[in-house]
Amino acid sequence: MNRRKRLPFWGANEDDDRLPGIVIDTMKTVTADTLDNYDQPDGEYGDGSDAVGDEIAVVGLRQRLRCIIRATKVDVIRFGNIAEEVWRGEAFSSAQEFQDCHRRCLPLAHLHDDVEFVALRFELLEVVSGALAS
Repeated sequence: MNRRKRLPFWGANEDDDRLPGIVIDTMKTVTADTLDNYDQPDGEYGDGSDAVGDEIAVVGLRQRLRCIIRATKVDVIRFGNIAEEVWRGEAFSSAQEFQDCHRRCLPLAHLHDDVEFVALRFELLEVVSGALAS
């Protein structure tokens, strides 16, 4: 692959571009998705299957490059047992808030305690010129 992997970060609607800013502010250091979704590409916006050491271009709304991150840890967790490191890294105040948000954002996933999630921990490497934090 001649380009960095891409990972989309945007919110619940087409105008919500807050997540890349939270990454840039280093408040968000984890992202999580169902195991079923993790390996799947997200159309033109994301490549899927991120692994430790990958440098990943964070894409916001309208495919706008916002920053570069490096994957530092990838592990499988259960939706009913979200570790504090994960929900805090996702910038939530509790495991319950993490679960409630993911139920809203993934309504077709039928989330329950035994659903496997992949938690991708990352570090910020570079803010792209012109990509302001939140």
